[in-house]
Amino acid sequence: MIKGKKVLVTGGGGFIGSHLVEGLLAAGADVSVMVRYNSSSSRGNLEMLSEDDQHRVEVLFGNIEDSDFVARVMDKVDIVFHLAALIAIPYSYLAPRSYVRTNVEGTLNVLEAARRIGTERIIHTSTSEVYGTAIRTPIDEHHPLQGQSPYSASKIAADMLAESYYRSFDLPVVTVRPFNTFGPRQSARAFIPTIISQALEREEIHLGSLEPERDMTYVTDTVAGFIAAAGASRVAGETINLGTGETHSIGYFANRILDIMGLEKEIKHDAGRMRPEKSEVMKLVSDNRKATSLLNWRPRVALEDGLRQSIDFVDSHRDLYRSNVYTV
Repeated sequence: MIKGKKVLVTGGGGFIGSHLVEGLLAAGADVSVMVRYNSSSSRGNLEMLSEDDQHRVEVLFGNIEDSDFVARVMDKVDIVFHLAALIAIPYSYLAPRSYVRTNVEGTLNVLEAARRIGTERIIHTSTSEVYGTAIRTPIDEHHPLQGQSPYSASKIAADMLAESYYRSFDLPVVTVRPFNTFGPRQSARAFIPTIISQALEREEIHLGSLEPERDMTYVTDTVAGFIAAAGASRVAGETINLGTGETHSIGYFANRILDIMGLEKEIKHDAGRMRPEKSEVMKLVSDNRKATSLLNWRPRVALEDGLRQSIDFVDSHRDLYRSNVYTV
């Protein structure tokens, strides 16, 4: 279903986006990527793709908040994977309006362009953060949505816009809702590369709360879910979780990573890394039965294998991480 299709990936220079670009190229798609304009012409994580893959991708520099630009780059595209977003939760406390402009208005620009152009399918990216702390487990797609941070509130708004365009205009949009994704190329904004980089460089590991529980999916499994959602039949208008169905605390992950690395280091609480009490999401664990049923999707990469690959990446790219700085 993907081979030979003209596809656009917004936010393709990011962590998940760059892996998605690789997966789409391997599947035979004709791929263009929207990357936020910058004066250095940096293509982000796309620069880590093989030389051959880099030559096969058309990179378009622009801004998801510019509706004219979005409509122009979407013209004559069959499928749009919409990943462009601001995602750092701590920064959303400092600059909430930026999240509305990028995550809400940016999504509106994609949906409206798709409606006018007649795009074959739009894969809209959600996040498990929209559920907030689990009221019931495992979390299925009918779980209530709770805006526990400006970031999650902006993503709830974007998700509701996507749903409204399906219901109002019969737009063929599918909302994919990944739980926490990890793997190579992830920045120190996320806790797993933060733990690894500190373990490599410091005598102590500084973290915020160790109690929150997360359902971690390796990035290639997340990518497989996105591509399956683009090719599946009878999924327009659906919201689909992508998660493993298993959850562990951040403290567990810290100790497991240290065990794999063969290190003994003290884990210290750092109050400066804490979310506000009512904003912290204490437990996320996916019910992925819908993904299995509609997409024939299930996670393939074992947690320990994914952690080892993440450790190898951070160790080989220490220049990308500043272990003594809290990345907001």
